[in-house]
Amino acid sequence: MFAHASVCVDADVASDCIRELRARTRSPAQEYKASVVLRERNRAALCWLLGPTGPLPGHAHVHLTEKAFFVVGGVVDLLVGGSTDSVEAMAAHLYQQGPGTFGHEPWSAFLAAFNDLMRAKSAADVMTSAGTFFRLVDGLRLGGADGRVGDIMARLSHAEADGDSLLAQLLDTARMDPLRNPLFPAIVHAVGHWGEGGRPVSIIHDVQHALTAERIAHLQEIGATPRTGRLAGVRLVDSRSDPRVQVADLLAGAARRIASDELNGRGDVELLGLLSEYVGHGSIWGDQRSWARLAP
Repeated sequence: MFAHASVCVDADVASDCIRELRARTRSPAQEYKASVVLRERNRAALCWLLGPTGPLPGHAHVHLTEKAFFVVGGVVDLLVGGSTDSVEAMAAHLYQQGPGTFGHEPWSAFLAAFNDLMRAKSAADVMTSAGTFFRLVDGLRLGGADGRVGDIMARLSHAEADGDSLLAQLLDTARMDPLRNPLFPAIVHAVGHWGEGGRPVSIIHDVQHALTAERIAHLQEIGATPRTGRLAGVRLVDSRSDPRVQVADLLAGAARRIASDELNGRGDVELLGLLSEYVGHGSIWGDQRSWARLAP
């Protein structure tokens, strides 16, 4: 899974937070990481960070992405299409029924193949990855899937008939569409959270190669709505140079572990209760059992 956190605090507050955590955990680390507060002996420090006496309530937001569900949604959206509601309904059904219908290993291979396809860097890579992906789709479809799952797989398989035009579309999507990377929907939702009512939002973010000038410009275009705020700009920094980025990284790392444990049936009731105060409604999550405990 993927977690992205944003904080709205000034640099002095963030510096004080890091100093307090360092004192509570007795850590000499220069760049403070979530792995420190996630150690069992430092549980009290983590509870302070997330809890009501810490610096984050009202000043932090977490966007969670369950990667398997995210990938399934990408498959259906790109290869089947339709209205947002129909895509979401098909993706949810395939996500819920796919592992049991096909088995864990074939299902994981299907998800991995589509992920590889979306990361293709050239036309040759797209052709190779698309061939692997559609062979897997056909294998699953012919393996006995029936009912609605069988229908969805048939529609995915049918997309291959578009041939060269599909390959061109896949290449353009892999290269240009930032929303196929979970980082970008997370940024869009962060802007929507902090810019509610149409306020402009400027982001300071740790350096990410995926955050190119072209993609940032695209994010500014799709996020400019009166209701959800406007991305005014993104400044990339070394996380060691800005304590606010370090605090956001701490929160994201803690959220990832807490949510992942709950997804895998090892949830911690106390930590879940603390984390849920920050989790955004727009998180991309398919597992209903764990979401019932993670949701704000």
